[in-house]
Amino acid sequence: QVQFVESGGGLVQPGGSLRLSCAASGSISSIYMGWYRQAPGKQRELVAKITQYGITIYEDSVEDRFIISRDSAKNTVFLQMNSLKPEDTAVYYCNDVLAPMGSGWGQGTQVTVRS
Repeated sequence: QVQFVESGGGLVQPGGSLRLSCAASGSISSIYMGWYRQAPGKQRELVAKITQYGITIYEDSVEDRFIISRDSAKNTVFLQMNSLKPEDTAVYYCNDVLAPMGSGWGQGTQVTVRS
C-alpha cells in the first residue's frame, strides 16, 4: 500500500497562507487523493479532493480559499491554504479518498492559526 507523509504546517496569523505537501511512497497516478483535517475534539473531515484527472472538489468552508493540486510525476499532492482563519486550526492529513484505511493515516502536519 502507498504510504503518505505530510509536511508544511506551522503557526500563522489569521489571513496568512501556508502550503502543505503530501509525499507518497509510490505512484499516485491512479489514486483519488484528498486532504483531511482533524481539529481537537472533532471528527476528521475531508476538506479538499482531486481526482486522477485533476477535477477538484472542496468542502464549503474552504471553497475559494484552499487549492488542491497534484504532481503525479513526483507522487506529491499539495494544499495551498490562503486567507487562513482560526477555525482552520487542525492536524492535516492526506489520503486515498476511496480507501483511506488501506493506506492508513500518516502523522499529519499541524496547522495553527492565531494572532
